[in-house]
Amino acid sequence: MGWGNVFFTVVISLSAALITYNIIISANASLKQEFPGDSASAAAKSGVDPIIRMPTESSPAKKRSKRLFHTAVTASDSIYNTWQCRVMYYWFKQQKLSPNSEMGGFTRILHSGKPDRFMEEIPTFWLQQANIEEDYIFMSEPDHILVKPIPNLSRDGLGAAFPFFYIEPKKYETVLRKFFPEERGPITNIDPIGNSPVIVGKDALKKIAPTWMNVSLAMKKDPETDKAFGWVLEMYAYAVASALHGVGNILYKEFMLQPPWDTTIGKSYIIHYTYGCDYDLQGKMTYGKIGEWRFDKRSYDNVWPPRNLSLPPPGVPESVVTLVKMVNEATANIPNWGS
Repeated sequence: MGWGNVFFTVVISLSAALITYNIIISANASLKQEFPGDSASAAAKSGVDPIIRMPTESSPAKKRSKRLFHTAVTASDSIYNTWQCRVMYYWFKQQKLSPNSEMGGFTRILHSGKPDRFMEEIPTFWLQQANIEEDYIFMSEPDHILVKPIPNLSRDGLGAAFPFFYIEPKKYETVLRKFFPEERGPITNIDPIGNSPVIVGKDALKKIAPTWMNVSLAMKKDPETDKAFGWVLEMYAYAVASALHGVGNILYKEFMLQPPWDTTIGKSYIIHYTYGCDYDLQGKMTYGKIGEWRFDKRSYDNVWPPRNLSLPPPGVPESVVTLVKMVNEATANIPNWGS
């Protein structure tokens, strides 16, 4: 059995048990979430830089060979997940066209237990094994839009991951020690990451994945841990599993941006549209209150977003404008949109 087969078999098991739960939670999240807010402000006030390690740039004179990675996106067959996957895959194909791209194949991991009508459009498998030729895996999500080609950011045996300010191993050390005992090292060995976006070597993920599943289930069964972590439990579990196997991560802050809090595209590779974007007609954000203009993926949990969504009013940040324009371009070019 190849590494790809092992990887996908394990991830399928994890997906069925846990990711469906997280999809349901995120789709029904309240308008005003607990973050970003106090935690972000506290981090800023403390002067703590969330970037712990950054990649060392190679010498410009030394041209390295391409290290292709395979993109994997886990999804259900709900309308909510499907329309996001179709938009995501559209932009994956556009960015892969770059001559210097290290983006390899793409697989949607459909964990509904049966094939759907979009398997011809998006490379998909469900409850079966699939071969992966690439040596690296990029774990992505349906609500990711790739704004530029992603290079293989991992190197020297380290994964590449986005640092989430709300993943705080030090704050929850007492809880985490149930799963990462002191003999395994300092709690700072647990990186402030989730399972996505992450680029990691296939061999490393082969080791991490079963532990990730087991730690996730153990955390879910422990009332204290389940209460402490809530819908980010699976993210903590991945961070713990990586640390248990000694797989460190380059923390790459510009891996992705999250509108409306991140206002410019800059050097970021991914727009993660997890938060609702609400503004009045003067372009002022009204977060926590439905705006006169809004884009929120949860508005389309049971219906397809229409083509040609209205653009934000003047004054709305670049990140939000770009998000809506890219959704509109995708839906305009995807055949049979909304069917």
